[in-house]
Amino acid sequence: MVGFRPADVPPSAAVKFVGAGTAACIADLFTFPLDTAKVRLQIQGETKASVKSAVKYRGVFGTLITMVRTEGPRSLYSGLVAGLQRQMSFASVRIGLYDSVKQFYTKGSDHVGIGSRLLAGGTTGAMAVALAQPTDVVKVRFQAQARAPGDARRYCGTIDAYKTIAKEEGIRGLWKGTAPNIARNAIVNCTELVTYDFIKDTLLRSTPLTDNLPCHFVSAFGAGLCTTVIASPVDVVKTRYMNARSGPYGGVLSCAAAMMTKEGPLAFYKGFMPSFLRLGSWNVVMFVTYEQLKRAMMTANCTNILL
Repeated sequence: MVGFRPADVPPSAAVKFVGAGTAACIADLFTFPLDTAKVRLQIQGETKASVKSAVKYRGVFGTLITMVRTEGPRSLYSGLVAGLQRQMSFASVRIGLYDSVKQFYTKGSDHVGIGSRLLAGGTTGAMAVALAQPTDVVKVRFQAQARAPGDARRYCGTIDAYKTIAKEEGIRGLWKGTAPNIARNAIVNCTELVTYDFIKDTLLRSTPLTDNLPCHFVSAFGAGLCTTVIASPVDVVKTRYMNARSGPYGGVLSCAAAMMTKEGPLAFYKGFMPSFLRLGSWNVVMFVTYEQLKRAMMTANCTNILL
């Protein structure tokens, strides 16, 4: 290690794995209310129970204000425990293993084409969903449960949610919506990581920016915008399907068809603004934190080796 600065030493797969999960949890703590608002807007109108007593959500901040007024401030973080469980298992795989899988597809070559990046993003996204789908189902159910009849709550806590879903819907219920979630996360992962990777490489090659905070910020913001535009339709279908109990939809395509028939094509972009605000801010916090965590862990590792 002599002669190398910590920033020059490439982070190991373990550092990336732990760093990605930790950074994603930190990003979720900052942006979770926006994610909850997105879910509420996405599921609004999915049933005919739009009676006068039903709460109506209008816009991002209108949704947040309505939730605080009718359910209290804690409602903004309903499902946070499951959300953090999801990020620790999900982001660790889809983001932390991205570089390793990319190197596998390129067989260690220095030249990395767009095809290899897309393959790596799709692979780690699918792997992450297969592992963390139950946590995503529970998170969505908690975020949406204010829509249960009256003031009744579906679940008393995170563990109760896992148990209740498994009891009422079977073990398969915990993996409900896996197909649309794999599709969504293949799209999200490919768009988010490949765009971040591409923008960052371009900035480092073509501008005076170096591998530091401004470069990470611009790359992350661009990745968040591109991801929201491309992934929103799949995200809405995924949320609707995962939130539904047995019965309303015969499958993912049935859910999408029902949305198109009853609400029109704009239904696929419900909750777009909170999605963008959430993904844009989440990407900025996550990637900036991730880059700094990698450097901090490598610095600590190098210091321990030298000592």
